[in-house]
Amino acid sequence: MSNITAPIYRHLDEGPMPTPTILLVEDDGPLRTLTSRALRQSGFNVLTAATGAEMWVTLREGPVSLVVLDIMLPGTSGFDLFRRLRRECDIPVIFISARGSEEDRVLGLELGADDYLAKPFSTRELAARVSAVLRRGGNNPVTTEFNGSETVADGRTPESIHFEGWNLSMARRELRSPTGAMVDLTGAEFDLLATFLAYPQRVLGRERLIELSRSRLGDSSDRSVDVLVSRLRRKLQAEGGESPIVTVRGVGYMFKAEVSRA
Repeated sequence: MSNITAPIYRHLDEGPMPTPTILLVEDDGPLRTLTSRALRQSGFNVLTAATGAEMWVTLREGPVSLVVLDIMLPGTSGFDLFRRLRRECDIPVIFISARGSEEDRVLGLELGADDYLAKPFSTRELAARVSAVLRRGGNNPVTTEFNGSETVADGRTPESIHFEGWNLSMARRELRSPTGAMVDLTGAEFDLLATFLAYPQRVLGRERLIELSRSRLGDSSDRSVDVLVSRLRRKLQAEGGESPIVTVRGVGYMFKAEVSRA
């Protein structure tokens, strides 16, 4: 994929926002037609793909604001496609699937998806969720290139946040341990950590965490928050010592470490 250089999505802070382009990856022809028509009627540009291979070709061809990705695709799973996509960029993704079990939803959220919608679904609900995810993306002037490069924030000095020897780069979306090792975070884990760092030494309830963290937490259940907190804790404990995230029984969580910005 190293030859892919077209930017996937762009947020502009001046002038009218361009119409978002949605890439719908769905192998069911009639459902793909129905869903794409409904999204267009809701004001989106829509591109479609029936397979993972078609998805990669479409992503090379031009900017895409968000991907609606079916999990059960021929030849490969949407989960595998998502993992590969996340290695390249942080484009928002909404999973759709006939597999609506809690286990599948939690797996999708653990991987870092922005939302998960079980089939059969209302096309109006899908359009509303697409709009919500795009709104939560914010209005920062960011250009992401699908070429294996890091995310860069045009014209801005990278901001770093430090705690107990750890360093979180907001511009690069990177976390480094006190020894300098890179720690791999999903999009959901990064957003959750950034939220904790923005409100250090304050108790945050689960609903507040969902509200504040760009809500990659999907269907906003206590279970999804607890799973992400648990995963983030394990990664922060990988080099020994206690996690700075503590549980406040019956209320939520608190990031107890002191935080500084550079």
